[in-house]
Order: sequence, then C-alpha cells, then structure tokens
Amino acid sequence: MPLTSYVTLGRSGLRISPFTLGTMTFGEDHGWGSSPEESRNILAAYLDRGGNSIDTANIYTNGHSEKIVGDYFAGRSAVRDRVVIGTKFFANLHENDPNGGGPGRKAIVQQLDNSLRRLQTDYVDIYWLHNFDPATPAEETLRALDDLVSAGKVRYVGFSDVPAWATAEAATIARIRGWAPIIALQLEYSLLERTAEGELIPMAQAMGMGVLPWGPLKSGLLSGKYSSTTTGPVDTTRGHLVGAPSQADYVVIDALNAVAREADASAAAVALAWVQSRPGVTSTLVGARRMDQFEANLRALDLKLSDTHLKVLDEVSAPALNFPAVNNRTLAPMLQFAGATVDGTPSAVFPPLRASRTRY
Repeated sequence: MPLTSYVTLGRSGLRISPFTLGTMTFGEDHGWGSSPEESRNILAAYLDRGGNSIDTANIYTNGHSEKIVGDYFAGRSAVRDRVVIGTKFFANLHENDPNGGGPGRKAIVQQLDNSLRRLQTDYVDIYWLHNFDPATPAEETLRALDDLVSAGKVRYVGFSDVPAWATAEAATIARIRGWAPIIALQLEYSLLERTAEGELIPMAQAMGMGVLPWGPLKSGLLSGKYSSTTTGPVDTTRGHLVGAPSQADYVVIDALNAVAREADASAAAVALAWVQSRPGVTSTLVGARRMDQFEANLRALDLKLSDTHLKVLDEVSAPALNFPAVNNRTLAPMLQFAGATVDGTPSAVFPPLRASRTRY
C-alpha cells in the first residue's frame, strides 16, 4: 500500500495518504528534535514517495516546526497546493497574555494568523483544536472556526484530544447550525493505549469522522528497542515521557517482538501496520528524528499482517475499557432479545420470564 493510496477523511471530499507525516520532531527548541536540514530531508522524502498529508502545531518546538514546514514550501506554491497541511491551536506561546491560547474567538484568530505567518501560506487545510477547555462555550469556538472557513483561511476543522461527549456535542451543534463540520479526530492509539476504543473511535465512526492516531509507537516503547530481557540503557529520546515499560507493557512488547520475528519485519513496522489495520482509522501519524527512522517506519506500508498475527496482537493488548463499553458489547445484545423471537426463532439466551404473583 503506497503513500499514494489516498483515502477520504471522514465525511468529506478531502483525500489524504494512509500515513500522515507528523512534524513534532522538527526543530531543536526542546533539545531532542531534528535539525532544520534533517527535517527538510524527511519532508522531501515523504513527498517524493507521494505522501500528501503533513501535520504540525503552533506549540511544536515553540513554533519552529511550523517555520521549517513553511520555509520548505516557500516559493513552491504549486507543490504547497497539492498537499494537505494541518496545524493545531490551543497552546499559549505568549507569556502573561491570558488570551494568547485556548479556543476563544480572540485567541483562535490570533493563533491562526501567527501560524499562517510561520507557515508562509494563506490558508491551512485542516485546523485542529488541540485540547479541551470546559470554560469556553462550544458555540464560540465553532462559530469562530466557521468564520475562518468562510474567509478562506481554513478548509476543514478537526478535534484532537477532546472527550467523546464534548466532541459529539460540538459536532451536533455544528450540524444543526450549518457551520463547518468536524471531519476528523486525532487521538492517542497504539498496542499500549487502546482505551479510545471505548467511546472515541465508535463515536467517530457513528458521526462520520476520520481517525488519525498519534503515538502509534508509544514514544518508542514499541520500536523494538525494548524487551523484558533487555538490560542496560535504551537508545531513545522520547521514552522518558512515558517512563520505563511496566510488567504489563512487557507482555505486549514481547508478543510484538515475537510477531515481528515471525513476519520478518521490524517491531515498529508491525506496530504501525496493526494501528493502520484497525476499524475507523484513516491515516496514522508517523514521525521521526532521523532519516533511517523515517524509512523504517514507511516499511509498514508494505507489511500485511496475517490473521493469526493480528489475533495474537489483538488479544495480548486487549484494553480494560470504562463502563459501559463491555456491558454494551456483551450484556446489551443478550438483554435485547431475551425471551423474544428473532426471525421466528425463539431466543435461548435466557429462559422465558415467569409471571409474577405480586399484585400492584
């Protein structure tokens, strides 16, 4: 499956590659990112392979990521118009400015103007709300975004890391008001983080939103560098963000490594291929600090896991979901047809209920 196997994003006509290039690693502001030169090389390699979906945010390396992307496309207007550039708003980059971040109208307009300046473009294809603010009315955020779509500065709207109930509420308001719809979600999803299967992913599927998982390698824990038998330091710069693997993590990691050996592929490629195969997933966010990491990640596009391998990974990583997810999947179907007939066949789930002798 090449990067040119474009798929529509949610209930929209926007088509993107099955892997989206995440640029959180672009820039050296935080001390662990890629140099501008390496970042440009990775971006060029992605585009050369036919990739068309690029994701950044105003907060990534304090705006340096956006500037690197903007510098690359400066003077390449024809190339820029053929790609899908998404950036995010919410983070406040202005000290002592209470309206410098968040999803209020004043903050949104200011953040977009600054992002467009760094990106050196007149518009962004997807503008993502990067987090949830319970204090700002959803109507304010949605109307401001709709105005920006009408002004031609934004093409589509997405939500990232927002609770399912708040996303569903916002999507319903936008639909009723005729405002720009929420076409996609970004959320953390990997073999070590599957709780989005409880509400977020089913909600996205029901409401016509595409899903772009981030963190598919869990900050390097699923890259193949870890195993329960590994001793000594691990060469990673992001693993510290989630800490050392737990004993439960190692059960999944060891199973992943075993599948990788059987499939003659890297653990990273297997982990990425698993995420991309999951229901509801449109495009997986992949990033890298070095070109060799980027090339290794792209090998997942050519990997098709067997049903046996998928079953192993599904079972070993099965999450404990919040109520009522398990109830809805198991008990609810039994209760729905208990004592009834389905297509003329009596239900055998529960015995028929006996009439109560109690009088009311």
